[in-house]
Amino acid sequence: MRFCKGHGTENDFIVLPDYEGELDAPLVRALCDRHAGIGADGVLRVVPRDAHYFMDYYNADGSTAEICGNGIRVFARYLVAAELCPPGEMYIDTRSGARRVIVPADGGDITVDMGPPSRLDDAEVCIGTSSWKAVGWSMANPHLVVLDAAPIDALDLSFPPVVDPAAAYPDGVNIELVEPVGSGHLRMRVHERGVGETRSCGSGVCAAAIAVMDAVGERSTYIVDVPGGRLAVTWREDGDVHLIGPAVLVAAGEVDPSVIHSYRH
Repeated sequence: MRFCKGHGTENDFIVLPDYEGELDAPLVRALCDRHAGIGADGVLRVVPRDAHYFMDYYNADGSTAEICGNGIRVFARYLVAAELCPPGEMYIDTRSGARRVIVPADGGDITVDMGPPSRLDDAEVCIGTSSWKAVGWSMANPHLVVLDAAPIDALDLSFPPVVDPAAAYPDGVNIELVEPVGSGHLRMRVHERGVGETRSCGSGVCAAAIAVMDAVGERSTYIVDVPGGRLAVTWREDGDVHLIGPAVLVAAGEVDPSVIHSYRH
């Protein structure tokens, strides 16, 4: 089984360029296992579709998600590196529809048009003995953003935060914890549904920046620092949100499916 490994601000993914058939959850979990597998936050299967490619995305636990802002940049970088698409503008199909992506020929930061955000239900987020009101935003997948969680470094995200009411998000929700740095500049930590705490979350960075912009009544460009690096988010006047950041391919090779399958759980 051929694979490529890449990351976007240290949110890492396994790209499967020619795996035929549907991926099942046990195989995805085995591939993403950081001790017995390759290790990653998710899997990106490359699926040709007419004039575009479909990003068949799976979280590390084998569940699927509508979009992945860091994953789609890694996916686009792979398409160009493998000469499946030329650099420049391309469209990549996702479970939430096609996304326009711009990959510069010089290997610089990749821009993704993530589409327009929409409001979701607010809820309470509890971590340990602390709780906050969080604002709900959708970037095709659901997010709850805590705007007053500082200092975020002190929070324990080794367990999933508790959401109240849980019925508001029956399929789970990503939790973003925000700390202001300065004008147009934020820090963020994230707990992703289906993964746990990750070094970055592209759609979560968008949701966090949008939540802050909405609270202060502006549309602008914000810098968002995550444990794995730095991303930029622009909320345009036409309503669309652009995510700009790096995508790096770090390894390519083959994995023995029989070994991976033996560790499926």
